[in-house]
Amino acid sequence: MPGTRDDLTRLRIALTAFFALDGFVFAGWVVRIPAIKEQTGASASALGLALLGVSAGAVVTMTLTGRLVRRYGSHPVTVACAVLLCLSIALPPLTHSALALGAVLLVFGSAYGGINVAFNSAAVDLVAVLGRPIMPSFHAAFSLGGMIGAGLGGLVAGSLSPTRHLLALTVTGLLVTLVAGRALLRCEPAVPPDRASEEAPERDGAAHRRDRRTRRLVITFGLIALCTAYGEGAMADWGALHLKQDLDASPGLAAAGYSCFALAMTVGRLTGTTLLERLGRTVTVVAGGSTAVAGMLLGSLAPSVWAALFGFAITGLGLANIFPVAVERAGALGGPSGVATASTLGYGGMLLGPPAIGFMADWFSLPAALTSVAALAAVAVLVAVATRRAGVAG
Repeated sequence: MPGTRDDLTRLRIALTAFFALDGFVFAGWVVRIPAIKEQTGASASALGLALLGVSAGAVVTMTLTGRLVRRYGSHPVTVACAVLLCLSIALPPLTHSALALGAVLLVFGSAYGGINVAFNSAAVDLVAVLGRPIMPSFHAAFSLGGMIGAGLGGLVAGSLSPTRHLLALTVTGLLVTLVAGRALLRCEPAVPPDRASEEAPERDGAAHRRDRRTRRLVITFGLIALCTAYGEGAMADWGALHLKQDLDASPGLAAAGYSCFALAMTVGRLTGTTLLERLGRTVTVVAGGSTAVAGMLLGSLAPSVWAALFGFAITGLGLANIFPVAVERAGALGGPSGVATASTLGYGGMLLGPPAIGFMADWFSLPAALTSVAALAAVAVLVAVATRRAGVAG
């Protein structure tokens, strides 16, 4: 393991750079989706199917990446996935059909899923070595990178074509990968002090029982991640429509809905380490989930735009640290495979949210459908309380 505090600091900085890079590149792609849709001539349904390429690539690769990390180490896999991520972001503007777009997005999604498992695995080990709950700070870097990427993308959308814009992201991303990757590969992997004892020989029966219990707990934390990521996906796709359609907000004010949510989530993650040190994991998850329940009920049922915006911000604050805590706990229990399982379930929740809310909006109404975000946040709270007795939630 890294021998000095300076080594650990360099490792933390390098990992933070990759978290920020991931958010920056992904957000840069998202803001150009409308232009890519026009370029390919895809219908809304065809575009939706093409976008599933990102999801399919990510979910399939996350499980595989856990094995690669165990075999080759999290640092080389992080750098390799970052290179693929930066190269693949330049491909969508080169396509001229929904089928071709879906194919290149499958590659992009594979890189996106792979790097998420790899750098989260490295971060989990660093958290264990430092003995401080710094996981939210890494996810705050992802959020900040996403906000910068979306902001810059919006600024250049009118002056740069998607081809030039995403090619610029490729060049920028490769430069960051060159610098941060060299630093990361020079750092010795952080090895938690109890890792050696965990690898000691065990009697077959005891090992089997421990493995089954570990798998159950990892899946439990993955379900917590799913419940909270569901809200992120729902807010990204339906928040603005709710403000415009149900509360008659102007287009600009409606677009501010997700910005309020994302900004509040970033602030929440920047303060997450302090909260975890003072309150512990279980209290942080329970308090955050309860806050999200109240915020989303306000955001979805409020009769005015400003009250809804306030509710969205409260929701972002509440959800901010639950996903990082869930991934960190799953990784501490199951290593890279635990991170892969929790990330896959969490990402599945982010994918499940938008279509589920769409169906419920058709059956009932959009405000009623958005209350499902509050319902799943409440489920996350109940799961966290139920697992507290097992001593796994902090």
